[in-house]
Amino acid sequence: MRDTLIQNIEEKTFVTGIIGLGYVGLPLLYTFSESGFRCIGFDVDADKVRMLDRGKSYIKHISERRVKQGADSGLVTATTDFSKLRECDGIIITVPTPLSANREPDLSFIVDTCETIASYIRRGHLVVLESTTYPGTTEEVLVPILERSGLKVDQDFYVAYSPEREDPNNPEYTTTSIPKVVGSTSPDGLAVAEKLYQQIIEETVSVSSVKAAEASKLMENIFRAVNIALVNELKIAFMKMGIDIWEVIEAASTKPFGYMPFYPGPGLGGHCIPVDPFYLTWKAREYGIYTKFIELAGEINTSMPDFVISRIMEVLSEDGKPLKGSKIIILGLAYKPNVDDARESPSLYLMNKLEQLGADVSYHDPFIPVIPHTRKFNGMSGRKSVAIDDSFDLILIATAHDDYRKVDFDGLETPVVDTRNVLRGESPWYHKA
Repeated sequence: MRDTLIQNIEEKTFVTGIIGLGYVGLPLLYTFSESGFRCIGFDVDADKVRMLDRGKSYIKHISERRVKQGADSGLVTATTDFSKLRECDGIIITVPTPLSANREPDLSFIVDTCETIASYIRRGHLVVLESTTYPGTTEEVLVPILERSGLKVDQDFYVAYSPEREDPNNPEYTTTSIPKVVGSTSPDGLAVAEKLYQQIIEETVSVSSVKAAEASKLMENIFRAVNIALVNELKIAFMKMGIDIWEVIEAASTKPFGYMPFYPGPGLGGHCIPVDPFYLTWKAREYGIYTKFIELAGEINTSMPDFVISRIMEVLSEDGKPLKGSKIIILGLAYKPNVDDARESPSLYLMNKLEQLGADVSYHDPFIPVIPHTRKFNGMSGRKSVAIDDSFDLILIATAHDDYRKVDFDGLETPVVDTRNVLRGESPWYHKA
């Protein structure tokens, strides 16, 4: 089985299925097709499938030219028909892994996907999980569901775990150039999975187990979450001392060794950093371990929207206005600059909290003209981006889009609270947060 699959991969007769055509699955789909592999993209969202069939992209940094080339090549198929999993030799899972309301892992998307795969799995399949999750998920959740089919892992099919490392709209690091960690439940499974990724990735990094691969992803993002929490805490302390945290970071960054810059903000956003650390804290409790350091970082990062709101209240008060009834515009709905991705965006949290306190809140984002459906803030879906003008009592910069560096904020004569160091120069209208 192993040798046959490896031969099929080398000859590019191996058909790859990608389940979940979002920010991870979609670029992966086209990376495989551009390397000469036939691939099938699966998603429950029929609108996404229709757009791809028409050569249209729904993700800003995935160009329509790339989508159209995929459609024209004859190598790419997008579908909602999961029975076509039978046509695939490899199945890669890239579905969401959010947190529940109690900050516990929500594996429902993985479970549902695996139950679907179990209906169509056959001998010789390779199933790879890329979704971020806690160590043990592949062996404790994915494998038992797949084995309900009557087939046995490493006898009839292989499984592997290879954490996604997508950084949307980062021109320096693409799907192909980012090294890929791969772990499996057997040496044969690892050999097949690694061979597959070697066809599209410049460097693969094999580890001894799926648990090690799962843990590597959590370590990467916990490292970032903890260090961001540190600079967020320092920002508040330095602000009380009259010190600009951004100037301090710039100065410290001149040290050529032993230091790596991290930057403060209004809260954590994106699909990884606000979520992943809590997957480990939850799993660690199963072993009687309490990850105090990680949980403290989480508390600091999740408290940042409240700090920003306190700064807004201070600035409005200086202008003789209460928060309740004030018109506020939030600049930037995306969680990072120059993307159209609002997943876990702190702007959504800020908008919700400010409105609960009685403020009249609008937003502007050049990349997100309409607020999409979100799991936590469904009531905001459909609201539209508005123009930046002088009709607001306060402007809050929450995302450092390049467009905002071109705005003449001083000319608006409106207080601006900047959480991202966009503003330069001195002005009575400018306030850091």
